[in-house]
Amino acid sequence: MQQVNLGMIGGGTVGSGVFHALQRNGHLLASRLGLQVKMRKVAVKAFDEPRPYPIPHSCLTTDWTGVVNDPEVQIVLELAGGTTVARTMVLAALKLGKPVITANKALLSAHGEELFAAARQYQTNLYYEASVAGGIPIIKALREGFVGNEITQLYGIVNGTCNYILTRMKLEGAEFADVLKEAQSLGYAEAEPSLDIDGYDSVHKIGILASLAHGFWVKPDQIYVEGIRAITRADIQFADQFGYTVKLLGIIKKVALSPETGPITTNGSRIQVSVYPTLISKTHVLASVNHVYNAVFVRGDVVGDTLFYGRGAGKDATASAVLSDIADAGLDLKFGTRCRVPPFVHHESNGSVLPIDETITRYYVRLTVVDRPGVLAKISTIFGEANISISSVIQPEGHEGASVPLILMTHEAPNAAMTRALARINLLEVNKGSPVMIRVEHF
Repeated sequence: MQQVNLGMIGGGTVGSGVFHALQRNGHLLASRLGLQVKMRKVAVKAFDEPRPYPIPHSCLTTDWTGVVNDPEVQIVLELAGGTTVARTMVLAALKLGKPVITANKALLSAHGEELFAAARQYQTNLYYEASVAGGIPIIKALREGFVGNEITQLYGIVNGTCNYILTRMKLEGAEFADVLKEAQSLGYAEAEPSLDIDGYDSVHKIGILASLAHGFWVKPDQIYVEGIRAITRADIQFADQFGYTVKLLGIIKKVALSPETGPITTNGSRIQVSVYPTLISKTHVLASVNHVYNAVFVRGDVVGDTLFYGRGAGKDATASAVLSDIADAGLDLKFGTRCRVPPFVHHESNGSVLPIDETITRYYVRLTVVDRPGVLAKISTIFGEANISISSVIQPEGHEGASVPLILMTHEAPNAAMTRALARINLLEVNKGSPVMIRVEHF
């Protein structure tokens, strides 16, 4: 049986998980692919660094260049993380014509366009199934399964830390800070959690999916992002009364109409690419995705609606995705097709990302106001002058003159109009706190 040799850079949580998975199921790969897969070398920072699964000392080296340049290594796995040295590692392998497998979403988000161009230039391939949503095969689905579809909408719950925190807040009525602290103690959140809770991890993943789905490269600074720090127990409880739950969603939508420019023509498609907390109906399937699980909802013009669900992180889920890429890369080598499915095809020359101010959606608004006659009328007037229609109101009873919450749901309006209206409301003498706004998504 033909053999393919792997060289892996990174032997930590993910790397050791891949090594363990190959030991466990290498015979399955061999029987299904007609290929023996052998791990030849593993480059690590230190031989004695802690790792969930052991790797034999005979496989280890601290010289990553020796792994990449080894003539017996046919496929390079970059599982080291980071965006600086990792970029150098991947480029070095691609320049040798060796296919590369990576789980590094930050690297692809920052340098993907360059790396894909290098793979094309040196007639090899870059595989990255494990970079988005762990064990969920969303990259393969977009590249292959939906190759004949125009992707009109994609919504992703792609950060398990945020989903875990919001789930606990919803189920237990807990506050954000308390749940975050416990998530850190359980290992679901980092000691410095900003990458997750401020939405930037989701930005990396959603940018990759948007680029792949729409055929032009979406840079991280083009993606509007809000995290979940400002979400309170009160917002989750009021949303529940309206029939909604709160999720941090990555949103990719093809926009058919711009409020400023009118209908989109053949000059190029415009897409909304955003990450922010979102109210979604409790009856929608995404509302039931809880704890550390991820889900990606895809709507194609031919296939209709599809949902991908599973664990989005962790050594085993990620290892499963890496094994899938090993299988693809191995088969490409076996049959002499070094790039059967290109990693990324730039097929939209004039695509653009819609500025957040031009996006149109519904809104949940929570105000803190003085409880006295005429307050709601003043607020309604400001919304009316901004052409924003209020659909429903919750106003808990308070004491005359005391500060009370006022919760509004609006009909669809441009983001810019809502921002201006809330700025005016914030200046009212009856307003006693910064307005809270959460967007509402209907599928």
